Formats: sequence, C-alpha cells, structure tokens
Amino acid sequence: MDEMATERLTGRLLVATPVLADPNFRRTVVLVVEHEPGEGTLGVVLNRPTDVPVGRVLEPWSGLVTGPSVVFKGGPVAPSSALAIGRIPGDAEPLGWHSLDGVTAISRLGLIDLDTPPDLLAPAINQLRVYAGYAGWGPGQLKAEIDEGAWYVIPAEPADAFADEPEGLWAAVLRRQGGEMAFTATFPDDPSLN
Repeated sequence: MDEMATERLTGRLLVATPVLADPNFRRTVVLVVEHEPGEGTLGVVLNRPTDVPVGRVLEPWSGLVTGPSVVFKGGPVAPSSALAIGRIPGDAEPLGWHSLDGVTAISRLGLIDLDTPPDLLAPAINQLRVYAGYAGWGPGQLKAEIDEGAWYVIPAEPADAFADEPEGLWAAVLRRQGGEMAFTATFPDDPSLN
C-alpha cells in the first residue's frame, strides 16, 4: 500500500483477508474512525453483534438504535467502554456528533458522544449503533499488517455500518469488489473442510 493511501484511512474499511488468523479479527470488517500517520489508528468491528440489548447498558439510547438493537463487539481494546457511530442526513453538525473525515461517500457518518443527552441528537440521527470496545493499532502497526496481506483496504458505503444482517457483511463487502476479492468471499470458514 502506498504512503498516500495510508494517510487517508479514516472512513475506509479494513476487511480481514483469509490469512488473518487472530480470532479477534477473523472475517471482520472494521470501519476506521481515526487515523493519524505516526500516531496510530482506531476502528470498530462492524460485524460482531452480541446478545446484549443496548437498553441493558445504555437505556436512554435504546430508542435510537438501528436494529439489531444490541451492543456490537467493537474490538478487543477497552471492552468495557462504549462508543457509537451515527448517520445524519444533510449537512447539519448537531451537538454531540463528530463527522468522520476522509472518504466523501461516508462523510455523513460520525462518532456520537454518548455523554450528550439523547433527546438533543434524536431529531438529527437517521441511524445509530453502539460498540463495546474498539480496535487499535500503534504507529506503523496497521501499515505492517496491510503490507503482510492481513487486510484489504476498501472504500466504505454508508450502509456498511448499519447492515441488516451484520454477520454477512464480510462476504457482502468482498463480493461487491468483484474479481479476486469476490472469489475470496466464497472461501469456506474452515478450509480443511474444502
């Protein structure tokens, strides 16, 4: 991956390749929410819903959550903390919402400050998901993983963060790329069964 591409990762997807064996990231789709070259990268895993209803841990936000109305496992770092991704229409900049800079196709996605009263954001939010924990990489760590072939870097679409069937997101994102990546989506979960 060239240097220009690594500078613009915010708002992009990291899609695990079949060579990524780490159980925390196997067959995951990660939305990069912050990337500062030389400082590190932060993202959330989009396709790992839990069985925990949002109402059990963040009751005031439960009415705003896009189904499935559960907390998602955002990654292995700080699993007892929560962050939220929201989608808003138009060009408003509501209080408590921070736009993801980067790819214009998802410029209306942003991080939601969960300390903001939900009633203030409710009129502005089209969609919302809550994540427990996040994925994080130190300076140079993600670039090394990409160079080793562990991740595909793919443009995100706004709907990716709110897929109706999040468990199928890995294959769906790969299929829409066409070519070799679409073929990768057909790899069996356990290659020894092939």
